Amino acid sequence: MTHDHDDELQPEHTEGFKVGEKKTIDEYQKLDQNDESLRKWKESLGLGAGKDISDPSDPRKCIILSLGLEVEGRPDIIIDLKQPGAVDALKSKPFTIKEGAVFRMKAQFKVQHQILSGMKYVQVVKRLGVSNKMQEMIGSYSPNTEEKPLYEKKFEPETAPSGMITRGHYNATSKFVDDDNQTHLKFEWSFDIKKDW
Repeated sequence: MTHDHDDELQPEHTEGFKVGEKKTIDEYQKLDQNDESLRKWKESLGLGAGKDISDPSDPRKCIILSLGLEVEGRPDIIIDLKQPGAVDALKSKPFTIKEGAVFRMKAQFKVQHQILSGMKYVQVVKRLGVSNKMQEMIGSYSPNTEEKPLYEKKFEPETAPSGMITRGHYNATSKFVDDDNQTHLKFEWSFDIKKDW
């Protein structure tokens, strides 16, 4: 039996926050050059810094290239999402995480064609009928350039649960979504909490 996780995976909205008017890259470039705060904001997004490398034959605004799991003292686990079938394999090939271990997830991605505004990572983990939702703000980014061909975001560190009753298999559904509520990647995956690696 399948369940639609879209309701659970809706990002949390900040009260009173409104998404700004969409502008093209050229429109952003021509905004008031005498406004110092606006100039700094544009610089922080990397606007005007280098040649845009967007692929005109690929309409996607954001491409998630890889997902990773970092644990100090252990080699990183990297899932290359450019490989065919990599997203589908996430569900059937669980990660193993040692109980109580401190870990962090990371994502590498590419932005093209227009500014990516307010991207978030939303995750719902389920075990034995209990769900736990988390959201990580990734931010706003301009299209990648030759000087900056990709972005990497390291998430806040997490501590795996510990104790005998927390050991076992967990299923998760995750998505990368922006302020326009456009989903850039949605996938199911799983992990096992074990006493040891």
